[in-house]
Amino acid sequence: MAKNKLKKFFQLSSYKHVEEPELKVLKEGLYAMKGNWKEQFFKNQNPIVLELGCGKGEYSVALAKKHPEKNFIGVDIKGARMWDGATKSLEENISNVGFLRTRIEWIEDCFSKDEVDEIWITFPDPQIKYRRSLKRLTHPIFLKRYNNILRQKGYINLKTDSIFLHAFTLGVISSEGHILEEVTQDLYSEKRNIEHTDIKTYYENIFLKKNIPITYLRFQLNY
Repeated sequence: MAKNKLKKFFQLSSYKHVEEPELKVLKEGLYAMKGNWKEQFFKNQNPIVLELGCGKGEYSVALAKKHPEKNFIGVDIKGARMWDGATKSLEENISNVGFLRTRIEWIEDCFSKDEVDEIWITFPDPQIKYRRSLKRLTHPIFLKRYNNILRQKGYINLKTDSIFLHAFTLGVISSEGHILEEVTQDLYSEKRNIEHTDIKTYYENIFLKKNIPITYLRFQLNY
């Protein structure tokens, strides 16, 4: 298992569509890709969509195939998982998707103001214990980070099997005056006409087989 992980890490480091910036470079403001993703990485002027906590990168790859007019970047710290999506996109020659191996806490060091057009958060760890609440990806601390890179009126999408995280996020949206655009507690049973419901991750299919409802919401920040 360890050898397989090392092999994946080695391959990942050789992929030109994968960025793995060092923390020192980020914190010293020396990351060359910041503010230059469109010109230097994708070599076009298409909108940039992030998938935060992308895991295997399934959603990023599927979205990229569905929307060639947009650029997609899967963000995660776990390289062994990210390898799956990075390898698949390479094998299928999908040119409008890339991957960024870093912590979400450092996202402001990777992108400039208004550089990102939309954010997806798919099945993140709900961090149910109170003492870990600051690590929830929809906590106000993270939303303020996103606000520093997301263009005005850019959407944030949350798709999760956790009713807890869904409710927590709705509470944050309400208390902070953000703009809720779409919400459902059972995405597939309600058969809502919501874009991208045909894209399902490996873990999402497992949840559905167990009859666990999938929740979804979309909102805009209003700072």
